[in-house]
Amino acid sequence: MPHLISDLESAISATTGAVFHVKQQRSVGGGCINQALVISDRANPARQYFVKTNRAALHHMFVAEAAGLAALGQGMRVPQPMAHGVSGAATAWLALEYLPLAGSPDPAAMGAALARVHRIAPAGAPRFGWEMDNTIGSTPQSNRWHDSWIDFWREERLLPQFKLARQNGCDFGAAGAKLLDKIPEFFRDYTPQPSLLHGDLWSGNAAGLADGTPVVFDPACYFGDRECDLAMTELFGGFGSRFLAAYHAAWPIDAGYAQRKTLYNLYHIVNHVNLFGGGYEGQARQMIADLLRA
Repeated sequence: MPHLISDLESAISATTGAVFHVKQQRSVGGGCINQALVISDRANPARQYFVKTNRAALHHMFVAEAAGLAALGQGMRVPQPMAHGVSGAATAWLALEYLPLAGSPDPAAMGAALARVHRIAPAGAPRFGWEMDNTIGSTPQSNRWHDSWIDFWREERLLPQFKLARQNGCDFGAAGAKLLDKIPEFFRDYTPQPSLLHGDLWSGNAAGLADGTPVVFDPACYFGDRECDLAMTELFGGFGSRFLAAYHAAWPIDAGYAQRKTLYNLYHIVNHVNLFGGGYEGQARQMIADLLRA
């Protein structure tokens, strides 16, 4: 821990241009993957930072998270990344702006902000992917660039999750293979454009400031179909009808979304099979069956 605190002081001082010395530190919830603490400055206790830590071998997760937050910050409020590194050859860390979160975001403001983020496109030619791989939860997420969205969704999303599930003893077999072949049918009348996605946008990865300003965090960013983010907001408890109405007013949602959202949420449910075991297997199989009947 002494190495960590010293490295944090040096990095934050260098990044901000103002000397920072830790006066106080307190442990806080960091989710199921990381440990977390809040540190405050000796000279100005109101100057605080949120710090995530994990094993040194997982530093790449923090590199990708910092890149994702920086990108998302172009369109909505995020905890700005300050610095990241490895201390004492054992502890990876990521220092973020500390934000006083105060409950749920204002739904209408959340919808409008997400639409702004989705208007952010990759530089150069339109394509799908990201500048680096990252993780969805703790599962590696490949973001190789593709010109075709259908190819990206099949090769970088569903197929890797199906393969990992088979290694974990859950084989989706012929039904999974049929679904992979059927993916083009869901896009007969719809051509997605690459949008910057949060990538893991459920209600637990968003909150509001005291005035309701939406804040998002813990991203798994890439450029993809904006419907992926919308679909996940409905998977584990969403942001309500005002959120969807505000988003639709800013950027109308295609009528085919109602069907494609099952295809997109299947990725997250199979990932939950891989992360947490067979409790989600039945739900995944039912989703596959529904999609094959569609």
